Amino acid sequence: MSGRHYLDHASTSPLRPEAAAAITAWCHRGVTGDPGRPHTEGRIARELVEEARGHVARLLGTRGREIVFTGGGTEAVNWANFGARQGADPAASVVAAAVEHSAVRRSAERLGPVAEWRVDRLGRVDLDHLELLLDASPAPVLVHCQLANHEVGTVQPVAEVVAACRCRGVPVHVDACAAAGQLPLDLGALGAELVSVSAHKLGGPPGIGVLVVRRGTRIAPLLVGGEQERARRAGMENLPGIVGFGALAAALAEPGALELAAATARGQTEALLDAALAVPGVVAYGDVEDRLPNLVCVGVSGVEAEGVVLGLDQAGIAVHSGSACSSEALEPSPVLQAMGVDAERSLRLSVGWSTGAEDVEAFAGRFPVVVSSLRALAG
Repeated sequence: MSGRHYLDHASTSPLRPEAAAAITAWCHRGVTGDPGRPHTEGRIARELVEEARGHVARLLGTRGREIVFTGGGTEAVNWANFGARQGADPAASVVAAAVEHSAVRRSAERLGPVAEWRVDRLGRVDLDHLELLLDASPAPVLVHCQLANHEVGTVQPVAEVVAACRCRGVPVHVDACAAAGQLPLDLGALGAELVSVSAHKLGGPPGIGVLVVRRGTRIAPLLVGGEQERARRAGMENLPGIVGFGALAAALAEPGALELAAATARGQTEALLDAALAVPGVVAYGDVEDRLPNLVCVGVSGVEAEGVVLGLDQAGIAVHSGSACSSEALEPSPVLQAMGVDAERSLRLSVGWSTGAEDVEAFAGRFPVVVSSLRALAG
């Protein structure tokens, strides 16, 4: 939309040109085939799927055979929880912090007990507390540890978590939906048993994601009925989604591409943070140093976040808040509550591939005006 400034890429990012071009080219080829069939149309479709799988694997630093395409990050994390529970002691817990995405926590809670993992005021998990949780009897069936937080951007000590769990024989699921395409990943070296990724967070098409299943990890399929994805995920493959995801991954895997994008995003979010903190009564949430390059979160005293979000929207600027009134949730962000900060005052600003200097300048110009006006009304 003309005149709009989109600063909510952490919710979803506009479709990147590379993905759009690949999907358009697939549509124009006019070849429809089931990748599981041996005829020519089927073989063409299979080649497209496997080519995309290879591109995604290179971006994530893993093997192609470990990539399983899903209907998105939500399906992937639901599958991780479901698979971990199959054949396990029903009294055993899944370990998860309150800062995990709601898809992780809710899918775990509906299947069995969840052991609460403490975090500090930056939203970072407590490694000493993890040791206690791993010593529980029966032992946990799965530990969830996000790569970086989706609300405040804090990067988690994932390598240390995986190492601690490996010593106890406890599998780890890493939610990388917020971090993939923002931070360089080497999942092969990390060694987590399961990793979930969503394409739309980094400029890919919605409705497509992956669960990375480490070689040697046994996991029961969530969706059954067919032999697709080497019998790991039933259902006709989302060809346009896979093709678009593959093209996006190929572009980001080019030498230096990810580093350039991260440096640009870091500069933009630092400018946004500086502009926000220049307003009296505004504080930063999360770790402002060891964080995702594309995301910052602040708290605004004296006004509720809903008013700031709506005021900025009227000025043509889209942002997000963890407050209950500013989202589909009935309760404020559990992430911010677990950190001990006020979710009703939070504002998340996130940039992406389409963000320009004019978007940052628009926020810097309008944010002080909106806050000042709301505070004046609050009297």
